[in-house]
Amino acid sequence: MFVDTTLRDGHQSLIATRMSTQDMLPALEAMDRMGFHSMEIWGGATFDVAVRFLNEDPWQRLRLIRERIKNTKLQMLLRGQNLVGYRHYPDDVVKLFVEKAVENGLDIIRVFDALNDERNLVTAMETAKKMKAHVQGAISYTTSPVHTLEYYKSFARKLVDLGADSICIKDMAGLLTPPDAYKLVSTLKEDLPVPIEIHSHCTSGLAIATYQAAIEASVDLIDTALSPFAMGTSQPPFEPFYYTLNRQGVLPEIDWEVLNFLTNHFESVRKKYSSYDVKMVTIEPRILYAQVPGGMYSNMIKQLKEQNMIHKLKDVLEEIPRVRKELGYPPLVTPTSQIVGVQAILNVMSKERYSKTTNEVKNYVKGLYGRPPAPIDPDLMEKILQGEKAIDVRPADVLPPEVHKLREKAGLLAENDEDLLIFAVLGEVGRKFLLEKYVRRIGLDTGFVEEIDEAVYPI
Repeated sequence: MFVDTTLRDGHQSLIATRMSTQDMLPALEAMDRMGFHSMEIWGGATFDVAVRFLNEDPWQRLRLIRERIKNTKLQMLLRGQNLVGYRHYPDDVVKLFVEKAVENGLDIIRVFDALNDERNLVTAMETAKKMKAHVQGAISYTTSPVHTLEYYKSFARKLVDLGADSICIKDMAGLLTPPDAYKLVSTLKEDLPVPIEIHSHCTSGLAIATYQAAIEASVDLIDTALSPFAMGTSQPPFEPFYYTLNRQGVLPEIDWEVLNFLTNHFESVRKKYSSYDVKMVTIEPRILYAQVPGGMYSNMIKQLKEQNMIHKLKDVLEEIPRVRKELGYPPLVTPTSQIVGVQAILNVMSKERYSKTTNEVKNYVKGLYGRPPAPIDPDLMEKILQGEKAIDVRPADVLPPEVHKLREKAGLLAENDEDLLIFAVLGEVGRKFLLEKYVRRIGLDTGFVEEIDEAVYPI
């Protein structure tokens, strides 16, 4: 079975998540006829980018897609206790977010933690189960001395014990080789009573062969994107895999005219966002040691260009694995990809490594993101914490409830819980978006926004 990622990870990986809802709507009914098991259309960076750069309500996007998709399940990518933001949120915020996500139209919630710390998944998974959504537990795949076959087998069992209805091998950097994919899928299929899915990126050139090996090992689902938003730093393309399985008699014929329409549509859409396009015309073998995931690579290229530092790309790619090792080999996926990536850039820019550190690195070392897969370098830990103690409990246990306080702060800006969650997840960015929305709602010209901003709603 196929999970289509075009409307989430496809454009997140290739055009910095800039596809607008209006560009999606004309394609939805045709996509609904493709026979996908599900479509990943929400979560990841889409929530943030919709508000921050597109001036769109992500909840409205979800509702509009749900209205048009009648036959295909809709799913999202949720970062566990991080939700779709960049910090850990209290349990009451996580519960409210998951409840509203299901109420607004999601059938499947793929939940992962960047550190594979199962404690960060409990609240989201329990809430999704109560809402009767399909809960897919995801393994953040990476390679290191501690990330062994037995490690992944043990973590997958923990996910099933927590109630996962299926397991996804989330290979965000495209590091999974065909032999390792065959072993991992075979092992999980033998050991677990739930479907197994594979998700990878083409960045390093391995993904297509890796999918074929997974299929030979009887994987149940594969993540692909329609060809205009496949390859490069995105997923393998849908069309050749479907054609192959159809020729083998595994899958029925599809309407290729409808598929041609979709291909033409998304080719036009991608051209529209050319200025954001990663324009990757060959594989990037350095990813095999840098372990940079697709979305991180495209955004890192953009950031380095903006800082006139693109000539430092090689240095940054060499620094990333050093930082990762010192921080205990975290898999590189949001938010750890940003934590490691930004610190690597700072180390390259500075005369002395770690002479500048971000608050996120400090919070990571303090344990506020969870349990690292391996111990953090003790000298680095001492340098960053300077005598402070790291926590050893579940990170959310040290976070007081926020929903009531957020309601007071948001006031009239939050018309409903969905608005409140925009504010909760995105903070100041969300507040400014809601202020403009509020001004439009009460019939004022948006030019009044700056005048009534801080004075009326100081936060």
